Amino acid sequence: MTADVSPPVRPATLEDVAAVAGVSRATVSRVINGATTVDPALRRVVEAAVATTGYVPNRAARSLVTRRTDSIALVVSERERRLVPEPFIGRMFSDPHFGRVVAGLMDVLRPAGIQMVLMLSDDETSRNQLLSYLRQGHVDGVVLISSHADDPLPALLHDTRLPAVLAGRPHNPSPLTYVEADQRAGARMAADHLAALGRRSIGTIAGPQDMPAGQVRLTGFLDALEQHGIGDVVTAEGGFTQAGGAAAMRQLLRERPDLDAVFIASDLMAQGALPVLLRAGRDVPGDVAVVGFDDSTAAVACDPPLTTVRQPVEEMAAEMARLLLKQIGSPADGPAPSVVFHPTLVRRESA
Repeated sequence: MTADVSPPVRPATLEDVAAVAGVSRATVSRVINGATTVDPALRRVVEAAVATTGYVPNRAARSLVTRRTDSIALVVSERERRLVPEPFIGRMFSDPHFGRVVAGLMDVLRPAGIQMVLMLSDDETSRNQLLSYLRQGHVDGVVLISSHADDPLPALLHDTRLPAVLAGRPHNPSPLTYVEADQRAGARMAADHLAALGRRSIGTIAGPQDMPAGQVRLTGFLDALEQHGIGDVVTAEGGFTQAGGAAAMRQLLRERPDLDAVFIASDLMAQGALPVLLRAGRDVPGDVAVVGFDDSTAAVACDPPLTTVRQPVEEMAAEMARLLLKQIGSPADGPAPSVVFHPTLVRRESA
């Protein structure tokens, strides 16, 4: 007995759509590719033919109806000048914070069937290329990691009218939605903890002072210590890098040899700073108590494991993705309210 096997259904082609619409194949191609010169009435005829034939060979065809690409851009905006010269891409992928952001975003985007495109902007040329790409409609929205106070990209991004969410409060007022941890509260937790330990000869390794996170963590820490009657705090800037943390720790020890505590504004800087203390014969936490910030994988990789301020990066990134998808789905509602997460102090062996 021979099985009755039906032949596979042939996918619709551009020629099929053209035959149903009564136009040329070239016209169908122009419509599908988003050409703006097609007469609106003719466009409607072609779109109807697409629906009739079921022509869906790729995502571009689907977007003909939905007007969406089902993709978003994760834009990392940096600048060329750094305290510690290091290639932008290499620095980004070596920073555990970035991996946590990506993981949190994908926890929300993957189940929704949304792809993510990573885009980098670190000079005027790359910024212009980025804006051109966004304006051409390649993505439905943007999550922007923009660190520097004078970065023009948040304002330029707003001008594109694309749905967008910022990772962190912008330095300048902006209508864009943002998600951040309460940086000042986190720095205050570090100060309160070190003061409660009885430490009085205190230093801090700050992040770059042209970055809002670096500024707020420093001022929040100094203000809190002042409330404890501790005003003479030695400060060095570490650039949010491991090498920068090491260099800054050497500077602190030169300026304050009797240092008995240090707040380091990122775990990655702390990972560079701790070996400097140990090589100088300073026991941690016996001689010097150390508190970091982030609670990243770098914190548990430190020796000893780092007491640190935890900001819930994965949860914050997931919230950014949810807010962005909400904007994409309901563009008429405009930007959603911004969200601020609360940090916590994670006690380990360094303080």
